[in-house]
Amino acid sequence: MIIVTGGAGFIGSALVKKLNDEGYEDIIIVDNLGSEEKWKNLLNLKFVEYIHKESFFKRLHHFRDIEAIFHLGACSLTTEADADYLYKNNFIYSRRLAEFAIQRNIRFIYASSAATYGAGGQGYSDADEMSDLLRPLNKYGWSKLLMDRWVLQNEQQDKICGLKFFNVFGPNEYHKGAMKSMVYKAYYQIKETGKVKLFRSNHPDFTDGGQMRDFIYVKDIVDVIYWLKTHENVNGIFNVGTGIAHTWTELMQAVFAALNLPENIQYIEMPEILQNSYQNYTCAVMDKLQEAGYPMNFLSLDDSVLDYVVNYLSREFPYL
Repeated sequence: MIIVTGGAGFIGSALVKKLNDEGYEDIIIVDNLGSEEKWKNLLNLKFVEYIHKESFFKRLHHFRDIEAIFHLGACSLTTEADADYLYKNNFIYSRRLAEFAIQRNIRFIYASSAATYGAGGQGYSDADEMSDLLRPLNKYGWSKLLMDRWVLQNEQQDKICGLKFFNVFGPNEYHKGAMKSMVYKAYYQIKETGKVKLFRSNHPDFTDGGQMRDFIYVKDIVDVIYWLKTHENVNGIFNVGTGIAHTWTELMQAVFAALNLPENIQYIEMPEILQNSYQNYTCAVMDKLQEAGYPMNFLSLDDSVLDYVVNYLSREFPYL
């Protein structure tokens, strides 16, 4: 049996699809479907049961023969204002599940975030000794950093995996509201208006649209997770990006190219709410995962965007 928390969400449902493709169907999905369109992510997937996250711990001790727990469920809203909710949902829940897995020698892989790096003043190294130096820019990043620090302070990094995802995009993100990727948003902006809007720079070191991110396709993300499942001797807290930073303008150029349309970008003022917490540059240092043996065969930005636009966004049923 495999448990995937957040299994109806973006990365979670993509992981379940990957597991299905590898022959796994004895899967329990834990999530909170609510009134969103998240349920549609489950339509193509094979699993034995869906359990609401509030009922999960009541039933967890009754499950037998758990092979792995992939803990991808969390509040991923970077503008979430309720710190107590984030503390409980993203840290306490994660710690409790990790303790359960460690006690029973169950493979445990959880989602951290590149938001733990804040403005990047300390760089983007996932070396263990860097954890205490990090200063997230928002409460979401702080809640994720708490879990990473718990792992390290309790010397559990040789028993479980934490994954610091960078800027993920791809199919099954459609329920995420304002947190949907700019590839998704740009596709519909371009289809409706023929142009796309990007934020002007709020920093003298970056041109308008020149702010940079390490963009990674969700299919590459789940390939990393599955590889870690099959390499149980590899543990620790790892960055998961491509190791290459691209500008927002380059990302938009890839979307226009995928649509076979001329580039048309309009630059607009950045909302005040983002001014003090905006990351102008992120790029994963990937040495640690590479040294652990991962082959690092990530799709290029252009190929990733092309696959997403042509094989998903352009289709009537755009799900994995």
